[in-house]
Amino acid sequence: MEIERINEYTVKFYISYVDIEERGFDREEIWYNRERSEELFWEMMDEVHEEEEFSVEGPLWIQVQALDKGLEILVTKAQLSKDGQKFELPIPNGKMKDFPADDKIEELLEQHFSPGYSEDDFAMDDTLEFIIAFRDFEDLISLSSRPGLDSLVTKLFHFEGNYYLYVDFPEDQFEEEEIDDILSVLLEYGYETQLTIHRIQEYGKEIIADNVFAELRKYFS
Repeated sequence: MEIERINEYTVKFYISYVDIEERGFDREEIWYNRERSEELFWEMMDEVHEEEEFSVEGPLWIQVQALDKGLEILVTKAQLSKDGQKFELPIPNGKMKDFPADDKIEELLEQHFSPGYSEDDFAMDDTLEFIIAFRDFEDLISLSSRPGLDSLVTKLFHFEGNYYLYVDFPEDQFEEEEIDDILSVLLEYGYETQLTIHRIQEYGKEIIADNVFAELRKYFS
C-alpha cells in the first residue's frame, strides 16, 4: 500500500486489487459487504496511523476512486467549528460541509465507502465492543492486577505478533461514565485498534476464551 501525507488533516493512499486479495478480501465484496468494507478500511487506517501518525478523531470525509488496478482513497479529518457544535469537512471545489458534532465515523464511512447502504441500515447494538492491542504480554499481566475488570466480557487473541483483548460492555450493566473510566484504565497499558473481531478470530489464535484477567492472575500472579 502506498501512503502520501497531504497535510495535518488529510492523507491519501493507494492499494492495488492484488494487495486487497492478499489480505483475504474479495474484490467485489468490499463494495457490497458493509462489514468487510469497514474491516478493510480500518486495517488500512491502522497502517496509515503507524507510518504517518495519522490519528482518527471525530468524523471523516472519505473519497474512494476506483482505478484499473486498485483503489485510491483520500481521507480527511473533520475540524470542529468555533462554536463546538459542528464538524466541518472539506468537500470538492473548496467548500465546507457541516455535520452535527455527534455524527458517527461509521455512518460517514458507509456513505462514502459503501454507498449501497442507507441510513436505515444503521442500528444501535445492545453492547459496546472494543479491541485493545498490546505489544507486550507483560502489559496484560500488569493490567490484570487492576481492580474492577473481572465483570467485563473478555477474550484474548494473538495475531501477527501482537495480543488483542476483546472487551464487551453490555449496555444494561454499564453506564457511559463507567465505560469511559474502564477504557481509560485499559488504554494505560494498550492501545485501541480498528481491527475487527471477525478478522482476528479468523486469522489469529485464541489464547483465553473468557475471564481473561482472572485467568492471567491464576497463572501469573
